[in-house]
Amino acid sequence: MATYANKTDIPSDKSRAEIEHTLRRYGADGFMYGWEAGHAVVAFQMRGRRVRFDLPMPDPDDREFTLTPAKKQRRSPAQQEAAYEQAVRQRWRALALVIKAKLEAVESGITEFEDEFLAHIALPNGQTVGDWMRPQIARAYESGAMPPLLPAPE
Repeated sequence: MATYANKTDIPSDKSRAEIEHTLRRYGADGFMYGWEAGHAVVAFQMRGRRVRFDLPMPDPDDREFTLTPAKKQRRSPAQQEAAYEQAVRQRWRALALVIKAKLEAVESGITEFEDEFLAHIALPNGQTVGDWMRPQIARAYESGAMPPLLPAPE
């Protein structure tokens, strides 16, 4: 399966700058970026909401980077670093695309801001709506206690 931007040469910092520029263009009034081992975070304020995207980063020691794809031979440290950096660049390009597409869909009237960013809206306790809802959705499917497909007539 093809992965979006899997051969991009656009550096990660350019993608982050593009995300910030896109957010400003669509009316965000706050922006933050940070990282720690294993993931990066992009957060912004817009339309009275705080939105956070947690971007998982690949493990540089993963076989995807330490071994060649075809013959599974060990890569040199420089080759490993290059393969890893390519994967990081790809993730940043994909995030830039997602954010831009969501904002354009809202701007074009295709969808509403809260609907488009719902899973990434930060709650007062620091969780996102998606973090909070995923276990509840899983329990509903496990228990079989599902809401009706169609609402009851009023």
